[in-house]
Amino acid sequence: MTGWRYALTLDASRKVVEGNSKDLADAIGRGADLRIGTEFRHNEHIDTASANGELVREVAEFAVTYLIDGRWTAGIMSLRQPVELPVGFGPRPSMSFFLYNEDGEQAIARPFLDGEPIVGQPGPSPEVSPVDMPKYHQGGSWDEGTNAPSHNFVYDFDCFRYFVRQRWEELLVHDAEGNVQSGSVAALAAAFAEGRAVKVGVCGLCANLGDETGLRHELFIETGSGYYYTEKQLFIAGSHPVVRVRPGIPMRYASRGWDFGWLVLRTDGAVAYRRCDPYTLAFQDLELRCSVRWFADATPDV
Repeated sequence: MTGWRYALTLDASRKVVEGNSKDLADAIGRGADLRIGTEFRHNEHIDTASANGELVREVAEFAVTYLIDGRWTAGIMSLRQPVELPVGFGPRPSMSFFLYNEDGEQAIARPFLDGEPIVGQPGPSPEVSPVDMPKYHQGGSWDEGTNAPSHNFVYDFDCFRYFVRQRWEELLVHDAEGNVQSGSVAALAAAFAEGRAVKVGVCGLCANLGDETGLRHELFIETGSGYYYTEKQLFIAGSHPVVRVRPGIPMRYASRGWDFGWLVLRTDGAVAYRRCDPYTLAFQDLELRCSVRWFADATPDV
């Protein structure tokens, strides 16, 4: 119940060769952690001018996970800076919000952090697939020259392996007004008091990003700090960084269709979102109400 396992494996043509998407969706819907493994050749993916054809294996954490319509999964690398293999970091400090869908479709949004001048305007950008990288297929480019370019693509990795770890126990579900639907605040508070980590599944968090599909969506993220008011029986938690994306199947970036920030969540349904505008890096605090599922780490003591 607590170890990493394959839920889904795709080959280079993104066909399923092991597991299935339902298993992956069921795991993510129960709060499972997600890591995705890929394989590529250095001179096909990193430096096409190199004679080094060495096979490189990558496994990356996708700390933000999405469940769309109860059936489609996607994950986002929320803490990554650009890496220039095998040396170190890429040339410009930024976040690398890589997004991977369950079918191997990929995307990246890159808010820059270095304060360089802005030379473009938000909107569609020319699609350019590198001629020396035939395994790369562009699928929509946005906002080049701004502080927050993004594009959707597929890179034909040799394989895609979706690892999940089911270490979370659901202890409380409440609606946007804080009405308890299952579990209890007391059970959550008791687990928190034992030092157990807490994770949340937040429903409808991205609805104000121009979503016209009406797709039900949940964003899952671990929290870093928690507070329990013992007389009010109110639990409050601050999240790790989140990346919001307009819901879709598959999930894709688009101009003004994403942002990032931090959450403070309460068991009465109130959610505060400290939103960072990726184009300006200006912050704004939003007050929301969301239904939330609360999980605690169920890893047994050793």
